[in-house]
Amino acid sequence: MNAVSIAKAQNNFYKLVSDVNAGLGPITIVNNKGKNAVLISESEWKNIEETLFLSNIPDYIENINSIKNNENWNTALEYKRDEEW
Repeated sequence: MNAVSIAKAQNNFYKLVSDVNAGLGPITIVNNKGKNAVLISESEWKNIEETLFLSNIPDYIENINSIKNNENWNTALEYKRDEEW
């Protein structure tokens, strides 16, 4: 993770936002009081929120792992966008 001082972040804020939105990863903004912050893209934040939500569903991960381990994926059909359900 890249790190920049808070002063540098203030001077380059638009570039930092552009960088995280371009997928260059999170940026730690460091101050001299040890109270740092992290700048991430909105899409990354939404991914984190979704992961946290799903991981709080009881037995969700165990169920996914069970399906993954017990299904024969060689016979799975490919998803077709125009397929009717």
